[in-house]
Amino acid sequence: MQSNLYVSLSGQVMLERRLTTIATNIANQSVAGYRAEDVNFSTILSKTDKYPVAYAGTGRTHISREAGLLSKTDNPLDVAIQGDGWFAMQTPAGTVYTRDGRMHMQATGELVSVDNHPILDAGNTPLLVDPDAGPITIAKDGMITQNGRQIGAIGLFQLDDNAKLQHYHNSGVLSDRQGVAVLDFTANGIAQGYVESANVNPILELSKLITVSRSFEQISTAMENSESSLRDSIKTLGGA
Repeated sequence: MQSNLYVSLSGQVMLERRLTTIATNIANQSVAGYRAEDVNFSTILSKTDKYPVAYAGTGRTHISREAGLLSKTDNPLDVAIQGDGWFAMQTPAGTVYTRDGRMHMQATGELVSVDNHPILDAGNTPLLVDPDAGPITIAKDGMITQNGRQIGAIGLFQLDDNAKLQHYHNSGVLSDRQGVAVLDFTANGIAQGYVESANVNPILELSKLITVSRSFEQISTAMENSESSLRDSIKTLGGA
């Protein structure tokens, strides 16, 4: 069996998956709070032959949790997370976590995300403010104050390091483990009047793109050389 052809094919499948994540990251680099994707790869050993053959695994996509840069907006309904943590939203898919803290107030006083999903407090309850009570002040611990009166607090949640995350729409993520409310705001907190950018490094993504393109070309060349050798061998053996 020409295992080298199958090994090369597995490598191309792996590179195609990596190319998809790079394209997704570049396309979302301007989305506030977006978390970059990357792929972990492993080697699969086949022992069906006399000698083990190593194939490239298809890889496992994971979402980076590195923080993005904060931009000052001075909008009282823009909030950003300092340190570790996630905001929570109520969506048709269930609780979705995000680092995008751009909120707006509905006529009923409900605080919602840019996609009109209710923002949750630490008890997973939608937040309500008074549209007629004046300016909103948001403290580091998420406490919302209007006209000198505390009316609620934005929930800040931590996700288990081993939780499996998957993207939901733009900057949201779904977790297979429920987030735990942050109670200690010494290292973590909320900054009012700021927005966190995507944690995508466009220069790094472009360098990855160049590497993937070159690797794909090298594999294609290796496959062509292997096929050429196989044809030459058939001609030689056939002639004999």
